[in-house]
Amino acid sequence: MLTEQELKSARVLVVDDQTANVQLLERLLAEDGYLNVSSTMNPRDVCALHRKQPYDLILLDLQMPGMDGFQVMEALKANEDDPYLPVIVLTAQPGHKLRALQAGAKDFISKPFDLVEVRTRIRNMVEVRLLYRRLERHAAELEAAVRERTAELRESEARFRSLTELAADWYWEQDEAGAFTRVSGPVLEMLGLRVEPLVADAAAAAPDDGWDAAERAMLQAAIAARQPFLDFAFHRVNADGSKQQFRISGEPMFGPSCRFVGYRGVGVEVSAPR
Repeated sequence: MLTEQELKSARVLVVDDQTANVQLLERLLAEDGYLNVSSTMNPRDVCALHRKQPYDLILLDLQMPGMDGFQVMEALKANEDDPYLPVIVLTAQPGHKLRALQAGAKDFISKPFDLVEVRTRIRNMVEVRLLYRRLERHAAELEAAVRERTAELRESEARFRSLTELAADWYWEQDEAGAFTRVSGPVLEMLGLRVEPLVADAAAAAPDDGWDAAERAMLQAAIAARQPFLDFAFHRVNADGSKQQFRISGEPMFGPSCRFVGYRGVGVEVSAPR
């Protein structure tokens, strides 16, 4: 909600070539407590004034010599910095009301003035305009916050991956089907794996790949059950008889709706081939 002070601090411009109309509107606005009211009798000055100090409301007469209100609105719409047209037109011609609204005016006030109508339409328009400005500011603040948070997350992810690479020989991620989606380090080479699910049927593994079948089955069972595991030890015997020892840790990943989306983990070789 807007406070009364916010409403009365709105910037209002009166544009009319008739001195009596300008004085009447200025006096009415002053009586209602509006603090920032300006006026001009030259319609050619409106765009420059609005660019210099954007108004929250422009009370614009349609019938003026040299440049009528329709031409003023067209010129105002060229202002790319403020696509919103905060205009209430003043007209004694009923046929001009629809045309004015189609031209971008937000409302109209009929001449001769009904003071109750004038006060009501001005207040309503000022309130809508200020709420629109508040929404614009909120959207800009939200966009800035999202950009900042995105940058923080990217920086955090970069630090995490850097630390992971320092603390382990590899970092890995798998999707829900078990296929590798991210691998940092020589995990595929070290484990002798092809790019296929780690939880694939053990029978699919080559019989002479050197992995311990019991250890492999235990690891596959833990992943199939979506269980976390810490420092799981397993080994392989290479074709030359050398033995390699590994430790691997992993955890299941879940999305916002608690749906399983895969695994991630780290691994390290704890002994070199002999």
